[in-house]
Amino acid sequence: MAEVPLTDIIQSAIDLVEKDQLVFKLMTATDERATKNGFKLWYIFGDASKHSFVVLSTILLDTTKFPALSPFVHAAWNYERRLHTFFGLIPVGHSDLRPLILHENWPEDIFPLRQDFDYQTKPERVKNTYTFHKVTGEGIYEIPVGPIHAGIIEPGHFRFSMAGESIVRLEARLGFTHKGSEKLFEVLPLDEQVHLSEKISGDSSFSHSLAFCQALEQFGEVVVPARALSLRVVYAELERLANHFGDIGGIMMDTGFNFGGAQGARLREMVLRLNEQLTGSRFLRGVNTIGGVTQDLMPEQLSQLRREIASLEKDFVEIIDVAKNSTSLINRMKGTGVLTNDVAVNMGILGVAGRASGIAQDTRQDYPYAGYEAVSLGEVPVESAGDVQARFQIRVQEVLVSLHCITAVVQTLPAGKSRADATEPVVLKKNALALSAVEGWRGEILYFVTTDDKGRVNRVFPRDPSFVNWSALPSAGFDNVIPDFPLINKSFSLSYSGNDL
Repeated sequence: MAEVPLTDIIQSAIDLVEKDQLVFKLMTATDERATKNGFKLWYIFGDASKHSFVVLSTILLDTTKFPALSPFVHAAWNYERRLHTFFGLIPVGHSDLRPLILHENWPEDIFPLRQDFDYQTKPERVKNTYTFHKVTGEGIYEIPVGPIHAGIIEPGHFRFSMAGESIVRLEARLGFTHKGSEKLFEVLPLDEQVHLSEKISGDSSFSHSLAFCQALEQFGEVVVPARALSLRVVYAELERLANHFGDIGGIMMDTGFNFGGAQGARLREMVLRLNEQLTGSRFLRGVNTIGGVTQDLMPEQLSQLRREIASLEKDFVEIIDVAKNSTSLINRMKGTGVLTNDVAVNMGILGVAGRASGIAQDTRQDYPYAGYEAVSLGEVPVESAGDVQARFQIRVQEVLVSLHCITAVVQTLPAGKSRADATEPVVLKKNALALSAVEGWRGEILYFVTTDDKGRVNRVFPRDPSFVNWSALPSAGFDNVIPDFPLINKSFSLSYSGNDL
């Protein structure tokens, strides 16, 4: 970790990306005015070759302005907009400082992530105007869609600029599921913070709570038993299976291939029921705790798990064999919603979407955690086409990896305890920073957590991969037709809640 003068921060960050070939991961801020340190900016970079993160920080003394990194590292774009909206910090050189996430009824001079903003504050509503980007030209027209959609999905607004039947610009307006999660982390007791992490994105409850617990375990120097580490792998892969089955089925359903849609939903339900039988929760909530997991697996449960995994693999292989022979399915997916490699790299796209566009990244291997160091996952699945079919194929390959991973871990599950002994509450380091990364089923979940001078958690930024990947949707939608947008959107399968926090 290095603290850099404000005048040098941009060049230092550029050098890490361009000279050292590190990957920009995250940017955020902490309000340290109470200790006379002003605001502190944090820049996080990943070095997969060393399985480590590099942290730069800089102090804003007597100013709220700082030089924008986004003109040089585009992946910083929305992070800087977020700092402007929630902290009132001004990235000089940023060309789009419209509010991000907070809507027109929120006062523009109230910044909720500053320490002097009380969580219970209810500002009076105002009437501001959010201006969408306009496309001009002969025959250009707009189609507004949402925020309420036909289906049981979260709300989000999409503004399409059209030329004939082709999309020439797509702009997403999100924030409708904003819950004030970051602020809530500041005031909740530690055990309730763990529960809150499960609610960041409900379909990723286990992965989010795992990332948060790992950060707290760093602070408390908690030694997690080997059995607990392996069980975390099993549960994480079950979560991945359930969601990949659902998305694979959803993609097929959106092409009109109803057989595939129904089978994907069936397999997803089988995994959710298995989760409930093993842990008492379909979404694996309440399973992670500081120091391990609350739910051990008994011998009869392990036998059941092995049987279910074998059955799931058999069914899945048969379903995919049928899908491969559907010409209409392949035609709808191939060449639709292309996200090119250069755009994906430029935006720092994560997970399934990144791998489908040629980015060989997987947090389980790049920054090993839990029991993944002892697991052979094989080569990271990568596709180059960047279209719906590529994102479909990545999920298919990852399902097979997850099935084999669970089987291997169950066969070699260490004996011992499923959680660390805890006779007293965990004592966290004071004035400390922890970074915790987990490969959720969408992509990398990264938690930025700090403590104050009393060892209390005072800042949590849970970066869901959706916050990054929503930026890719306009590029993937360009030059496609409106009827293909639901299919493109489903192939990314992003979380509104995980983005909005």
